[in-house]
Amino acid sequence: MIVALIAACEIGFWVLLAAGLACRYLLRMPRTGLALLLCEPLLELVLLAVTALDLKNGADPEWTHGLAALYLGYTVGHGHRTVKWLDGHAAHRLAGAPEPAGPPRHGMARARHEGRVWLGTLAGAVVATALLQLAVWYVGDPARTGPLESWRYVAWRAAGIHGLIALTYLVRPKRAPKGGARSALAARDPEHVPDRPVRTPRQDEQQV
Repeated sequence: MIVALIAACEIGFWVLLAAGLACRYLLRMPRTGLALLLCEPLLELVLLAVTALDLKNGADPEWTHGLAALYLGYTVGHGHRTVKWLDGHAAHRLAGAPEPAGPPRHGMARARHEGRVWLGTLAGAVVATALLQLAVWYVGDPARTGPLESWRYVAWRAAGIHGLIALTYLVRPKRAPKGGARSALAARDPEHVPDRPVRTPRQDEQQV
């Protein structure tokens, strides 16, 4: 039941997101669209309540309860960033807003971006750990809480691996390709030759 509810919450997340963006930019109903977007956290609250009731009714803690905690943590850590990204692209395609800038590709700017994304994963691990610990206390039987405790290691293992990947961008920043700025300028203005200095008539007279 918990797995089906997680799937339903995931589907509901995208349905509410699509409906909210459609109301904001296609139907010109920004308040209705905002209300639909604000309903998305209710899905997570429903999942949390059903998981707690399932444990209260005597269900043995299983991997599904741990998966629900990780799903809630991921939503807290990355849900807002996902909604913001999709909202920017919807505004560009449906309402004529400027195209949102993509993440930086090179140098320390890319390292900072990857660090911020990793902070979302770290926040998700913290939330998942807190929910799992509350569930362990709620069950109150060490013989039954093994599956819940194992999911804490899963959460922090994922955060650790993501952190190592983000760290590589800091230790070895990706360099921009040589001539990238020049080729981009040439693409915008093929007649522009940056290596050829512009001479004035006065300079020609002085040389003669």
